Amino acid sequence: MKRRDVLKSFGNGMVAATSLAVGGKALAAKPEFKWKMVTTWPKNFPVLGTNANYLAKTIEEMTGGRIRIKVYGANELVPAFEAFDAVSRGTVEMGHGAPYYWKGKSETAQFFSAIPFGMTAQEVNGWLYYGGGLALWEELYDRFNLVPMATGNTGVQMAGWFRKDINSVDDLQGLKMRIPGLGGEVLSRAGGTPVSMPGGEIFTSLQSGAIDATEWIGPYNDLAFGLYKAAKNYYYPGWHEPGSTLETFVNKQTFESLPKDLQAIVKHACKDASMDMISEFSAKNNAALDTLVNKHQVSVKALPDDVLKKLHWLSNEVVQDIVDRDAFSQKVYASYSSFQQQAIKWSDVSEYAYMRARGLGA
Repeated sequence: MKRRDVLKSFGNGMVAATSLAVGGKALAAKPEFKWKMVTTWPKNFPVLGTNANYLAKTIEEMTGGRIRIKVYGANELVPAFEAFDAVSRGTVEMGHGAPYYWKGKSETAQFFSAIPFGMTAQEVNGWLYYGGGLALWEELYDRFNLVPMATGNTGVQMAGWFRKDINSVDDLQGLKMRIPGLGGEVLSRAGGTPVSMPGGEIFTSLQSGAIDATEWIGPYNDLAFGLYKAAKNYYYPGWHEPGSTLETFVNKQTFESLPKDLQAIVKHACKDASMDMISEFSAKNNAALDTLVNKHQVSVKALPDDVLKKLHWLSNEVVQDIVDRDAFSQKVYASYSSFQQQAIKWSDVSEYAYMRARGLGA
């Protein structure tokens, strides 16, 4: 064979090989998924809203762009408290919120966010991932065509902002307070009037006197909302939300349509976002509290022991009533309370004992 024929033959082979490679690459190209995420938070609100942004960015980066998510703040696409239904119906693919917002769908949902005088962030994560809590959460949300994932925790919150002093249980009588979930029901039984409203409406309602008090989260977010301008009494501890779990929920069909590797990435990205949120709160609440006290002259006060004891008693009553009228709630709470009792035994000789010991040298 002449040299020219050899080169021609080699060139044809290279073209064929290249075509095969290109064709193979085309055949192997992986599909992209474009999702919408609706949230219950104001657009880009510190930590909560930005956590949704962080999650969307993390998923896009971890999937190499195979999943791209556009985030919508409350009321941009749907009202804050309609996020659950929008994802359940498949109108959008993903939501970001808090389980206690959906008590109208299921009272049990509140158990996966926060139980008054219940577990801390670290304890509740232990229950979710190693105590069977997540499986129960998935079982509940399956009824609504959703897949839930823990996506953050606020840690122990503050009891809230009050326009008047709370010196006794009697001061709760007639108190109109923005407080969601189980804490709201406890306040009601203490003689107050709980109000549920999205975060974006809190400041104006407190400032105008439409409500007498509000809880939100803690110093960092409360400072960002300017709540100190509407009330100066800042009470602790956050008995109603000792470790509130935030969530991502994905439409079930949408989630199951993903390849297994992308399903795993979404779940792990939510865990990463959870770590990011609790870490950010731990870092930023410190400086924010100092600013509130020393710059804005906020009065930080402890709720009286008799008030806390009454609220604790009422909390047990509220939870027990839910458990008594719903078999699945009973199942979830049995798991939760069993884990909490074990956690208390350990925390008594670890976290609590250490905090006390550290305080001795202060």
